[in-house]
Amino acid sequence: MNKNLDKQGRWRNKTVSFRMSNEEITLLNNLVSLSGLTKQDYIIKRLLCKDVIVVGNTRVYKALKNHIEQLCIELKNYQLCKKLTM
Repeated sequence: MNKNLDKQGRWRNKTVSFRMSNEEITLLNNLVSLSGLTKQDYIIKRLLCKDVIVVGNTRVYKALKNHIEQLCIELKNYQLCKKLTM
């Protein structure tokens, strides 16, 4: 029987699953994409109270860019709504 080892040579054969709301999964996905880690690595680090250190790479840059663009859209919509109510 071959063991499936991860990049650090650890044998991970246990699966943990849990349910999340749509809002929670959206927040988790945003945090994972901004961290540059895999979802598994991010969740393990957070559960074990380890620091999540963001190392810049193209994936993190793209996630930051997308997040900032989304914030800009929300701010523009907010300003438009604010002008309409005045």
